[in-house]
Amino acid sequence: MRRILVYPLLSAFLSGSFALAQNPDAAGIEVKSPDGQIVFLLSDGPTGGAAKAATADIHYSVQFRGKQLMNESVLGLKLQGQPALGPGMHRVNERTSQHDETYTIPVGKTSEVRDHYNSTLADFEDASGRKLSLEIRAYDDGVAFRYIVPAQPNLKDVRIERELTEFTFAKDASLYPLIVDGFQSSYEDEYQMRHVSGIHQDWLIALPLLAEIPGTGWVAVTEADIEHYAGMYLRKANTRFGLRAELSPRIDVPGIAVEADAPVTTPWRVLMIGDEPGRLIESNMVLNLNPPSKIADPSWIRAGKSAWDWWSGEAAPSMSTMPGMNTATMKHYIDFASQSGFRYMLIDAGWAQANRKGPDDYAAVADITKVDPNVDMPELLRYAKEKHVAIWLWSHWTSVDKYMGQAFSLFEKWGVAGVKIDFMDRDDQQMVAWYRHVAEQAAEHHLMLDFHGAFKPDGLRRTWPNVITREGVMGKEYLKWSARTSPVHNTTLPFTRMLAGPMDYTPGAFGNSNRENFVARNEMPMGLGTRAHELALYVVMESPLQMVSDYPEHYEGQHDFEFIRQVPTTWDEVRVIAGWPMENITIARRSGKDWYVGSITNWDARTVKVPLEFLGEGKYEAEIYSDAADAGKHATHTEFTKQAVDRASVLEVKMVSGGGNAIWTHPARANQP
Repeated sequence: MRRILVYPLLSAFLSGSFALAQNPDAAGIEVKSPDGQIVFLLSDGPTGGAAKAATADIHYSVQFRGKQLMNESVLGLKLQGQPALGPGMHRVNERTSQHDETYTIPVGKTSEVRDHYNSTLADFEDASGRKLSLEIRAYDDGVAFRYIVPAQPNLKDVRIERELTEFTFAKDASLYPLIVDGFQSSYEDEYQMRHVSGIHQDWLIALPLLAEIPGTGWVAVTEADIEHYAGMYLRKANTRFGLRAELSPRIDVPGIAVEADAPVTTPWRVLMIGDEPGRLIESNMVLNLNPPSKIADPSWIRAGKSAWDWWSGEAAPSMSTMPGMNTATMKHYIDFASQSGFRYMLIDAGWAQANRKGPDDYAAVADITKVDPNVDMPELLRYAKEKHVAIWLWSHWTSVDKYMGQAFSLFEKWGVAGVKIDFMDRDDQQMVAWYRHVAEQAAEHHLMLDFHGAFKPDGLRRTWPNVITREGVMGKEYLKWSARTSPVHNTTLPFTRMLAGPMDYTPGAFGNSNRENFVARNEMPMGLGTRAHELALYVVMESPLQMVSDYPEHYEGQHDFEFIRQVPTTWDEVRVIAGWPMENITIARRSGKDWYVGSITNWDARTVKVPLEFLGEGKYEAEIYSDAADAGKHATHTEFTKQAVDRASVLEVKMVSGGGNAIWTHPARANQP
């Protein structure tokens, strides 16, 4: 990852020091965003005023454009066997800094990322001399804070039971929570819409959590840079409009979430903020809150689309032999990838030797240094290379854990591009450390990673950009046995799960169906929503490794497939034109001089206006894949048109129930050299 520009700093932050604040004894600390629109106020006075509290607390509040966004919210850490850090502590010092830098990333939603913030580091101490620091950063698109427990004589071993961190909304905010049934979760469920006052005390809410504070703005709560720590969830707090942090517990020590030697630095607690929900989608804040890349030369990290044998049930109706996890079927999919111009083929479960009880026994530990007799791996690797296709391999995490040292070295010799690792379904302190260990080991062997059965992204891909995507979402696979990944779900994900980072949602269904005709089935599954909706997902859903999930024969002779063939999977710029969670979204993404626009709607038919003011100068041509007039009944029907446009043009996009629209806008041929 190459840094291309570092602006002159206004203080000594990058050299590792902070400027001393002018008034460390002031009642509170204000940290303002560079544009002055967001204000984070940190205080160690009595929460709610002296008349309401006998002892002081460390707490914060947030304002956005002069209005209260977050009311006073308590901060602190509950330690095992001693008083909490936070309550009763007083501020002894503070230092401020400013930072402005632009860096590049190998793959992502923008090729360049600006990291611009104001920050403060505040030191606190209690009567017994115990110390705690809080670091705050204020960006134009949000604020973040983290705790630092410094090394100190009377606190060497840090055992954190829980955090006292709270998030108190200024009003009865509308929330879009993902409620999970426990800490060992794959984050695979529908999002809901609830008011914060209606959240039940026993609900466990996964992150990111989107909220609308009426008349004030939008905020998403998440976390970044989780290292040597546990993942964070939210529960209802005792305050009417408040939520509190809940840490994933260790699986080996009851009652403890984090066990470490001081100094301990927690992950960033992140509040992404905007006047519209689409502004949060455009943010790179989670990425910015992670350390720079540890990969000196990332040229081998390449985005791309991939053929995939699993979702379609290994369907290959044109083959004369029985399809399945065998050499002939995998060659069939490699041929499809090659003919389509795709960079990758993902070989899913079943290629490695394992004592499985059946074809769906994914949990059986496989020896991923040895290949199942039905698969001629050397021949597949040779054949794929001849066809200019690189191979990804699937593995259960327990197999990676057992054989990683040998397997990653072997995969590098084979020329494997990456590994899809599945079924972790945890984010306790040990598993978080495992993710980072795997990322580092994979990077040493030039292997990219796709974490499935995973917790939400935390920006790890800035430090280890070989982690190019992950699941942590209820994706298209659920249509094999349910109708749960519906257009309503699709219009919710960009505003919720995708705020944390890329998601391997696996689009590409060409057996498109409306609600009345949909049937969940394992072999040759159907897509829920129109064909144009499905095409638009390749623009709406961010993932540098993007699956083309259906079986090859389903795309034959389909002009709509041309959009999938040429749509990029990594981008230079992103703009959210309009949208509302659970209803609709229109996103524009730029690759070079070309712009791609994806629009999708829920089960309500709607028309949206798409101003093309983001285009460059000159004339463009828009190639448009729309819902056909009868697409509400015949979901596979599309209408393809071409239209001359420029930056003054406004397109009218009409979508049927469950519909969509996909547009490729490129400089007019006459303008090109």
